[in-house]
Amino acid sequence: MSWFARIASALHRHRAPLLHVASDVGEGPVVVLLHGIASSASTFRRVIPQLEGRYRCISLELLGFGGSPAPAGATYTIEEHVASIAATIRSLSLREPFILVGHSLGSLLAARYAAQNPARVSRLVLVSPPVYLSPTELGDPRARSQVELYLRLYEFLRANKDLTIASATALSRLLRLGSALEVNDRNWDAFILSLKNCIESQTTVSDISRVAAPVDVVYGGLDQFIAPATLRIIGTMRHVTMHRVDVGDHLVRTRIARELVSVIG
Repeated sequence: MSWFARIASALHRHRAPLLHVASDVGEGPVVVLLHGIASSASTFRRVIPQLEGRYRCISLELLGFGGSPAPAGATYTIEEHVASIAATIRSLSLREPFILVGHSLGSLLAARYAAQNPARVSRLVLVSPPVYLSPTELGDPRARSQVELYLRLYEFLRANKDLTIASATALSRLLRLGSALEVNDRNWDAFILSLKNCIESQTTVSDISRVAAPVDVVYGGLDQFIAPATLRIIGTMRHVTMHRVDVGDHLVRTRIARELVSVIG
C-alpha cells in the first residue's frame, strides 16, 4: 500500500460517523435538536409540531442511539459525540447560524459544540441539563452529598446491566414513553460509556461559560437529576437566562415542551 493510500485509510478510520437525521421539517430559521441519553428524537415529539410552522427543525439522533451508528470500538466520550454532531451539521450545509437545543445528555454535548463553534450557534437552549461539578469543588456539604449520590446511582446502573435494562423497560411501558426511554443490548455500550464519560465526568460549567451566544436553561422544579447548587452557579452567568417549570420533571412533557417553544419564540 502506498503512503497516500495509508494516509487515506487512516483518515477514513478516524472520520467521525454521520448521525441519523431523524427529521428535517418546516421552513425558516434553523433549530437543531439533540436528545438525551437512552433516548431518541422522539424526545421532541411535543415540540417540533409547534415550531415547524415558522422554523426548520432538524432533529439528530446521538451516536449509538436511535437510528445512528454504533461504531465498533467507540468510547462515547464527549469529544466523539461532538465530533459526530459537528460532522453531521457540516453535511447539512447550513448557511446561517442556528438555534441549538439539547435535552439532558444532549444539553451537555450542545454546550461543548457551541463553545467550540461560536460562529455557528446563534442561541443555545439547554433543557433539563444534568450539570454537575466534582464533589471536591462543592463547599456546601448538602450539595456535595447530593452529587455523590447521583454518581453512586450512575455507577450502580452501569454495574447492573440486567436490572438496569429491565427497570428502564418497565418504566418506559408504565409511562408510555416508547423510544424516548430505551436501554437495551444494542445501545448498552453507548449508554454506560456516555454516562461515565460525558455525565459522570464533565466540564459543562466551563463549556457554558465559554459560549458566545445567549444561553437559555429550561428545567423542571421536580427534575430528579438536577443539581440545584450547580444550576445556581450557571444562573449567575451574565449570558444565561433561567426558565423554571414548577411542576415539570426531567422529561419533555407538555409543560416543559410549552416552555421550550415559548423560549425559542
